[in-house]
Amino acid sequence: MRIIVVGNEKGGAGKSTIATHLAVALAHEGARTVAVDLDLRQRSADRFYANRAHWIAARKAELPSPRVLDGVADADGLERALGSLADTDFLVIDTPGADTELARAAHCRADMIVTPMNDSFVDFDLLGRIDPVTLDVVRPGLYAETVWEARKARAAAGGRSIDWVVLRNRLSSSDPRNRRRVDERVKALSRRVGFRPIAGLRDRVIYRELFPFGLTVADLGAGARPGPFSLGHVVARQELRVMMADLGLVAGAAMAAE
Repeated sequence: MRIIVVGNEKGGAGKSTIATHLAVALAHEGARTVAVDLDLRQRSADRFYANRAHWIAARKAELPSPRVLDGVADADGLERALGSLADTDFLVIDTPGADTELARAAHCRADMIVTPMNDSFVDFDLLGRIDPVTLDVVRPGLYAETVWEARKARAAAGGRSIDWVVLRNRLSSSDPRNRRRVDERVKALSRRVGFRPIAGLRDRVIYRELFPFGLTVADLGAGARPGPFSLGHVVARQELRVMMADLGLVAGAAMAAE
């Protein structure tokens, strides 16, 4: 089993959107996938999966879904849950936008940490601190230190190294100077603390529109059309395929056909 933790201590970075799209895309690939939401307050991913189950049942649709793991409320509960997941290929964990004991426990068990960040120095601040005059990266940020601690704990336990990936999420076409500045600092920090920067999902309405149905762009096709199908949906599906390939998870070939 590979454990994928979607983490970032800043709220609003798109963690739940990425986590649900990853889990559903893996299910479409035929992977035996389990999903768990460790954000004990907001529960956005849990609501997504509940919406999905209801929509599928009401429409009698045939769509693959990850198995949802309930009742994980603390680090001990996470360990018990991990011990019960026989015959599982992937566990996708959505974590809260805060530094909690449960989130740290999940990070320490990760094979891959996926960190979405918006195209903003506000989001970058948790990854790396910059000089306010030169904009040079002066030291790792709070979340980078959390990942470092998780890597040390994983190494001490004799586990595999953690593959850390930072997703440049919700990129927009405006303000290219700001994006270039952020890009340069992300690349500099990646060499310093050891993560892979890749492109995530752009700021498209479709990702938010599908939430109340419990659907992702991987589902869109003959079996799932909650609304008019447009060229934008096709572009979004291709964007997800590229992200999955860049993560090294799947090629995206098994997603539902248009």
